[in-house]
Amino acid sequence: QVQLVESGGGLVQAGGSLRLSCAASGRSFSSYDMAWFRQAPGKERERVGAVSWSGDKTYADSVKGRFTISRDNPKNTVYLQMNSLKPDDTAVYYCAARRVGPSYNSWGQGTQVTVSS
Repeated sequence: QVQLVESGGGLVQAGGSLRLSCAASGRSFSSYDMAWFRQAPGKERERVGAVSWSGDKTYADSVKGRFTISRDNPKNTVYLQMNSLKPDDTAVYYCAARRVGPSYNSWGQGTQVTVSS
């Protein structure tokens, strides 16, 4: 498994941007599928974006056209660029990894994103 540490969260006004980073330690980062999830108080956890080991990307409908996931394998890092932020984007954002099977089994500690109106 990899160990994951997120950074880049904070407070931003509606319409603003943030870039989240997730640094992975451990071997074979390039062989992992990576994803960003978020969870707001009282809501279910939502996968907002994912990038496979081969570079295929998927997004939740709620963030399409506003968020971009990317990975830098030599740096063992995955990013989430968030533009045109809305108050509804307020949540704790988590980075996750999986290597085999459908479940993400490595998780970071989370980073808080708060969007003010």
